[in-house]
Amino acid sequence: MTKRSAPRRHLPTSPFKAPVAPLAKQFALGDRVSHDQYGLGRIIGVEEGIAMLVDFGSRQARIPSPYTSMDKL
Repeated sequence: MTKRSAPRRHLPTSPFKAPVAPLAKQFALGDRVSHDQYGLGRIIGVEEGIAMLVDFGSRQARIPSPYTSMDKL
């Protein structure tokens, strides 16, 4: 089985509810975060709606939006 390249569109005549797009997580400069792969870190740079630059101590990483594997502490 292969993954679809685009999600199915919602028809206006469909009896089912339209799928809800997940809200993007909001982070600010200086926030402490936890990342599934890199661990604990602090946000040191913000590219509004595009990516976050996070310092994880031993390395810095640019985490692109949507920040699914990153949570605010």
